[in-house]
Amino acid sequence: MKELPKVELHLHLEGAAPPAFIRGLAAEKKVDLSGIFDERGHYRYKGFGEFLKVYEAATSVLTSPEDYRRLTLAVLEESAANGVVYGETFLSPDFCGGRDVGAWREYLHAIREAAVEAERTMGITLRGIITCIRHFGPEKARETAVCAAETAGDWIVGFGIAGDESVLAPKDFLWSFDCAREAGLRITAHSGEWGAPDTIRDTLATLNPERLGHGVRSIEDLALVDELAERGTVLEVCPGSNVALGIYTDFRAHPINELDRRGVKVTISTDDPPFFHTTMAREYEELHRAFDWDEGQFRRIARQSLDAAFCDADTKARIAKKLEA
Repeated sequence: MKELPKVELHLHLEGAAPPAFIRGLAAEKKVDLSGIFDERGHYRYKGFGEFLKVYEAATSVLTSPEDYRRLTLAVLEESAANGVVYGETFLSPDFCGGRDVGAWREYLHAIREAAVEAERTMGITLRGIITCIRHFGPEKARETAVCAAETAGDWIVGFGIAGDESVLAPKDFLWSFDCAREAGLRITAHSGEWGAPDTIRDTLATLNPERLGHGVRSIEDLALVDELAERGTVLEVCPGSNVALGIYTDFRAHPINELDRRGVKVTISTDDPPFFHTTMAREYEELHRAFDWDEGQFRRIARQSLDAAFCDADTKARIAKKLEA
């Protein structure tokens, strides 16, 4: 499955940091992060709450634009090795300069520099989506939205929200989304990973996103599934993440196949791959085993993912040629 060209729309840059990369960076900075790794060197956590704490602990050693340049190269090397030809990654100015626009520009420059190098040497194209962090609160989200608006353009192409879905409500972040939308950014939002179908309805009505991060719990309300299909709302589905966090027992129990069958536009992503012991190739392999998806199905979903990407038409045309190869 590695050789099939893939498009990934839901990848958190810090969450994709290989454990060895974080351990090495911590050693360079003489920071003790041993508590977040198990005996095999993998990230160690139990449940979503602890996952967020370990995630933020790992991110704590990423303290400079140079750290993010190196991180971006490490992440893209892994993605390219698994056949990804185009990806969109979530970036948070919260972690990159404390939401200061000037500092954020320096971090963004370093990330873009790495992306240009990876495109030249690895053949993978990357674009950025800025996300506010839900559990950090609406005021910080406003600062994040200003960072997004100030750097919107050909590379920063979208805006979204991530974090703990159980706190606050979409309406609390409406100013931030309006700010980003006015700057020309496309909109996605994490919803329906942990929250019930009503939370998805609230997100759709309040924020009007083109895409939903996860959205899988919509399957519990078939009228909502029909609405998603009719609206053309795209789901950034991360099956391995959902299984690893215990939302579903295994791939066979995951609703991606049923959502696709009912006409919802689904895509395939890894979310925070080293945390969930997955890669894009593994996602494909597990979906093949669970649902007997064949090469034609995967190529159709890759093309559907490219159609849902937030990049410009010229970039899409260039990537489309890679998908058809």
